[in-house]
Amino acid sequence: MDRGQPSLEPAAVAPGASGPSVIAPVRAVLRLRRRVCVLRQRRLLLPSTGPDAGTRAPRLGGSSGASRANLDQPQFFTFDGPAELSSRTPRKRRRRSRVVLYPETSRKCRPRVERRSRAQRCLLLLVAIVGFQVLNAIENLDDNAQRYDLDGLEKTLQRTVFGQPAAVGRIVALMRDYLATHVHSRPLLLALHGPSGVGKSHVGRLLARHFRAVLEDGALVLQYHARHHCPEPRAPQDCREELARRVADVVARAEAEEKTPLLVLDEVELMPPALLDELHSFLQPQRSHHFHNAIYVLLSGAGGAEITRFVLQNASRALSLRPEGAGGAPAAAAQAEEDLRTSLRVLLAREHPLWQAAAIVPFLLLDKRDVVSCFRDEMAGEGFFPEQARAERLATQLSYYRVAGREFAVTGCKQVVAKVNLL
Repeated sequence: MDRGQPSLEPAAVAPGASGPSVIAPVRAVLRLRRRVCVLRQRRLLLPSTGPDAGTRAPRLGGSSGASRANLDQPQFFTFDGPAELSSRTPRKRRRRSRVVLYPETSRKCRPRVERRSRAQRCLLLLVAIVGFQVLNAIENLDDNAQRYDLDGLEKTLQRTVFGQPAAVGRIVALMRDYLATHVHSRPLLLALHGPSGVGKSHVGRLLARHFRAVLEDGALVLQYHARHHCPEPRAPQDCREELARRVADVVARAEAEEKTPLLVLDEVELMPPALLDELHSFLQPQRSHHFHNAIYVLLSGAGGAEITRFVLQNASRALSLRPEGAGGAPAAAAQAEEDLRTSLRVLLAREHPLWQAAAIVPFLLLDKRDVVSCFRDEMAGEGFFPEQARAERLATQLSYYRVAGREFAVTGCKQVVAKVNLL
């Protein structure tokens, strides 16, 4: 044995111990243990730097001289060569979710918030543009309605038309809704019905005068009188062609100027069926849109008997369509007005289907105080002093319906002009 190597021989066996069967395994275990410890120490203390570092180390069990020579060389102790190691499949390591710990002295950064997509920004921009267009359209609607000065028209009608506040309010409300826009799918057809002398023709003249002033073009207003433009001897077909031509000229010119024309047709009850058919054709969808952007006002005495009967029947209950005669019951007055319009529509639809599409506005009978107001207004217009006693004395010369302590003029204000001319 060399002096530099530790002795691997066991100590002498004491007398009385067991035989070689026990000493041989113990000796082999001690030898292996020492060999492994030495190899571990050399592998940690002497890293390989030479070209033979990756070569395979000799296995255990060789000669003692060769083993000692190999142990002196700085080699790694491996049981498998590089070729064998490369052929093995690498293990997949499981990733662990570790909590990120920020030092106390460092600046903490919050996680980045997800950015909004560009499509969402474009959507917000589109919503803003649409909202701006809607607001602009609303302002344009107000400008279009202000062009016709409906507030001034309402004041004029309330001041000069006596005894018809409900009718005046309905006419202005329908015009205000219609004139809010310029493009329409159907025209506005106003049907003013009532007995003689209640103010239908007077309202037609006031409307024509007002629209001529606000439109600044008299050609955009058409006034058609059945008795004057289509007398009895004339052929109805000629009247129909003339009416169609005049209406077409008015609506075409109004469309070119982007304005809404007014067509007033008086004494419609005297029109032949051919003219009513032509008027009804203006309302059809297949017609050009020029005919749909217009206001048609029909003045007729048809249904006057029905209105007279309705007013006389409701005089005892004080259910008038006027606010001052409603007796504090606006709901009852509104219901009475709706019932009257419904009965008139059913009655007029039997004569011609034109009335089905019309907005019916009934004109009621005038009582005695309304007739007195008519006399005073006419006297002031003719240059006379509108004395109340003189106007009442002239009003007593007319005929009246006397029901439930109230007096309703039979002919309304029809004879007021003739009576004032005699002064």
